Amino acid sequence: MAQSIQFLGAAETVTGSQHLIEANGKKILIDCGLFQGSRELKALNWLPFDSDPRDLDAVVVTHAHTDHIGLLPKLVREGYSGPIYATGTTIGLCRISLPDGGRLQEEEARHANKIGSRHKPALPLYTEADAYACLKQFEPVGYHTMSPLPGGVTFRYLQAGHILGSTFAEIYFDNGEKLLMGGDLGRFNTPILKDPEPVEYAENLVIESTYGNRFHAQEDTLARIEELLQTAWSEGSVILIPSFAIGRTQELFYFLSLLQQEGRMPRIPVFLDSPMATSVTGIYRAAKDEHDEETKLAFREGYNPIEPHGVTYVRDSNQSKELNDRKGPMIIISGSGMANGGRIVHHLKQRLGDSRTIVLFTGYQASGTLGRQLLEGAPMVRIHHEEIHVRARVEKLNSLSAHADQGEILTWLKEFKKPPRRTFIVHGEPPAQEALAQKIREELGWELTIPHFKERFEI
Repeated sequence: MAQSIQFLGAAETVTGSQHLIEANGKKILIDCGLFQGSRELKALNWLPFDSDPRDLDAVVVTHAHTDHIGLLPKLVREGYSGPIYATGTTIGLCRISLPDGGRLQEEEARHANKIGSRHKPALPLYTEADAYACLKQFEPVGYHTMSPLPGGVTFRYLQAGHILGSTFAEIYFDNGEKLLMGGDLGRFNTPILKDPEPVEYAENLVIESTYGNRFHAQEDTLARIEELLQTAWSEGSVILIPSFAIGRTQELFYFLSLLQQEGRMPRIPVFLDSPMATSVTGIYRAAKDEHDEETKLAFREGYNPIEPHGVTYVRDSNQSKELNDRKGPMIIISGSGMANGGRIVHHLKQRLGDSRTIVLFTGYQASGTLGRQLLEGAPMVRIHHEEIHVRARVEKLNSLSAHADQGEILTWLKEFKKPPRRTFIVHGEPPAQEALAQKIREELGWELTIPHFKERFEI
């Protein structure tokens, strides 16, 4: 095959994005993400890479979410020595998230060894030092800039509107063919970021399908948050928000700030218990070129729409533990977003048994995560090898997802002036993929493929 694509992750599952392009004997990896969720999925992170890292010629990153970048330190440690291309803001976010991920891996290994791991000893998937070594290979690429890749390939980034720095990667081969790597598709008319850019043509398209079988609720986000805040204020509740450090936390801050501006938020203390999210918020604040017009206008008028008044940033782990002794009302925003690690797990362990606690999810919860268990109404969950009764009230904001839903995906696809010769549907659980494929066939009449794990196609 002169040109091919192989799906080494996010194939019939939502996480672990990793796609290998081969062109004229050269190998280019698009994303290198961590598998998250069930034990079976997480076990894939420990397997050897399908393509020897020493044989890779380039890596192109679409954005800085862990399921797209989380295995890069392992890739470098195991021999990859070439460039890792990303937008400047994506690199800034990676400088925060990858070392943070390494520290978490080391902490989890230490904890496992302390309580008696079945692995002798338990080891981190990668270390903080591995992450810093990996960061040395990043090279910034601006939006709309044509840049060379090995094998006679060029590429450019377009705005994806998913999180800060997120992109579609347009890959141009030397025979004139184009492959559009969709990354994750953002939404339209959301706070802070610009909308996804329209694309009119590509012979081959890779599109995500996280919400391919669903429509996001048309709820009044401000009113919904206000209602929960008023409940917490009157009942002395603690609102625990498992939140993704990149994107979701900043959007939550946007809505809390707006409620304050409109005089609709009671004086409830807000704690951001995530050093990573604290640093990311600074990058969001500074990246004015990527802000939408409303956000730019707010800053010009001297109002910071990405930071509520009076928020307390909790960096030290001892400060985090002290929150356990504090009574409500208060809001604790902490990672991880699927409650499958990080400080939020300790807060949940402490407070799930209290009926006054409100657990508020703000995004997708992958199969096998603690977040999915809680959303599905599990009466008891296991945290740190302990059975915890769930008496807390579990809620979800359906309007804050950073992923396009089925209707928004179709809206974006309808910008194409001519159907792609082949469209690959990835990054979704099978029911979502099948539903999206059926809808695209019905409305657009396109040829569609749902690739299996490790399946390769000529392009």
